[in-house]
Amino acid sequence: MGTLYVVATPIGNLEDVSLRALRVLREVALIAAEDTRHSRRLLQRYEIKTPVTSYFEHNKLIKLDRILQMLGQGDVALISDAGTPGLSDPGHELIAAAIAQGIAVVPIPGPAAPVAALVVSGLPADSFVYLGFLPRKRVARRQVLDLLARETRTLVCFEAPHRLREALTDLAEVFGDRPVAVARELTKAHEEIWRGTLAQARDRFDAVEPRGEFTLVIGGASRPAWSTEQVQQALSRLGAEGNLGQKALRELADVAGWPKRDVYRVWLDLK
Repeated sequence: MGTLYVVATPIGNLEDVSLRALRVLREVALIAAEDTRHSRRLLQRYEIKTPVTSYFEHNKLIKLDRILQMLGQGDVALISDAGTPGLSDPGHELIAAAIAQGIAVVPIPGPAAPVAALVVSGLPADSFVYLGFLPRKRVARRQVLDLLARETRTLVCFEAPHRLREALTDLAEVFGDRPVAVARELTKAHEEIWRGTLAQARDRFDAVEPRGEFTLVIGGASRPAWSTEQVQQALSRLGAEGNLGQKALRELADVAGWPKRDVYRVWLDLK
């Protein structure tokens, strides 16, 4: 029984491939690629002569059985056009089917546009929600954004250039004027990372024709501050549990959206 390697490949700059990824691509019996013509650039650059078969959105179910059969004889590497397979790219069905058949699935980590955009956005990266591509139709897109309007974590999504203006308009109308980073053509020759507010982004890309691949990183909703009663109840509960130390007061202040000194005053009043 072979192993299915899920191999991350460059999102633009071919130098971003890992040494481990190159070794695996050379050693496996077969490479399943989203677009064989696109992947040839990487394989030719590093003189990798492993057989390649296509595995993309419109043939993934047809090719599934063949690739599983190959895994019965040897190792297979799954790659997408750019980044990590299965992350808004074909791969999920093959990975799930391999797991169901007891085949080992091993990640070969590397480039991923959502993470690359997030870490240079300047927005909080300790907790975030990855949305993939926003819905194409405006009604469906607005419904999704309405559900996310109170999400406090940073949001990350992809958008196509021909839908970018409409998406930014909807984001500004539903979310208000939050901070956003618009990452374009990451790691490529025309890479650009623009930072501002959603309204500013909408105005900027109304003035210029959007070109390339876009990743949006959007600030989360502001946490509504707790009422005094809520803080009192939380302090009483922590006191009953014997957890009212300085660390607990600091953590409560963060969650409640209060300055620590104000939480401390409420605690003194309760005493």
